Amino acid sequence: MTRPIPRPGVLDIDAYVPGKAGTPGAGRVFKLSANETPLGPSPAAVQALRDMAHQIAIYPEGSSAALREAVGARYGLDPARIIMGAGSDNILELLALAYIGPGDEGLYSQYGFLEYKIVTLAAGGVPVVAPETDYTANVDAILERVTEKTKIVFLANPNNPTGSYLPAAEVERLAKGLPARTLLVLDAAYAEYVMRADYEAGIALVDAHENVVMTRTFSKIYGLAGVRLGWGYGPAHVIDSLNRIRSPFNVSSAASIAGVAAVQDTAHVAAAVAHNEKWLPWLTREISGLGLEVLPSVGNFIAIRFPQTPGRTAADADRFLTARGLVLRAIGAYGMGEFLRLTIGSQEANEAVVAALGDFMSDRKAAANG
Repeated sequence: MTRPIPRPGVLDIDAYVPGKAGTPGAGRVFKLSANETPLGPSPAAVQALRDMAHQIAIYPEGSSAALREAVGARYGLDPARIIMGAGSDNILELLALAYIGPGDEGLYSQYGFLEYKIVTLAAGGVPVVAPETDYTANVDAILERVTEKTKIVFLANPNNPTGSYLPAAEVERLAKGLPARTLLVLDAAYAEYVMRADYEAGIALVDAHENVVMTRTFSKIYGLAGVRLGWGYGPAHVIDSLNRIRSPFNVSSAASIAGVAAVQDTAHVAAAVAHNEKWLPWLTREISGLGLEVLPSVGNFIAIRFPQTPGRTAADADRFLTARGLVLRAIGAYGMGEFLRLTIGSQEANEAVVAALGDFMSDRKAAANG
């Protein structure tokens, strides 16, 4: 052995690749690849960051107490049962590290967030995939794959990149069907966008069970993706375990202060919801009208299926759109190579995408007709 070798499983991990941020040579670029809010951050959060700049030489308060209290007040939760992280994926990492060991299983649905596989492998565990039905998690398929080795079941609800969700009754059925030794992690990164009466982010289930945790993020509707901030809510015994292994000062002062301002700015969140409620159905309708399939979505994004005929594939569309400064997300890594994911953008961006897709489909139709 001539050099250090990582432990088994590490080299089996395919590193997470984020969506493209831009395109060389294009003039105006609309980044619609990362599900970021087109409204940007709360002005109150921006001002809070400006005001705290002189404090960055000082370590942050280690438990993010002020932010946990603000989130607790916003949702009626006990701050002692809340944990903060550098993005909700940091909470997912801590959960895997705390509960998954060599040979243990982390179970997730077919088109679930790529991070579930990564954190399971990183902890030395074995990823197990449950098939979905019509791009939606299937509770029975998940429960059928639970074994004595299943330590965590990850469920993104709503799910990225499909945009589908499970009603509260189905999630409750999943929770009740799991053995007490198995942790159910409800990843509700897009919860604030869901306006369906039968949806529940997970708070009620956490309160009713000793083996359910909910994770949330400030990266989406709150517009704080750049400072990396997320949170988790769970039983006291789970939060205690996570606090024992999280790194000191895992949340920066800047993130905490911006988070307090953002979570209190309910008007900014309401504006983001209203924008999404207007443009999500509009984009779905307009793009479907071009002859492309759009998966039903309750998030701030849609998945668009392209034909698999030469010249009309998702890869062809991606190149066509990118050349026009419209950057979407290729999702082949999810096993959805015939799709592109489109974030709901500004009015200008949304109209530009529809126009460009119209040109793409017309050009391809003309070419096919000779």
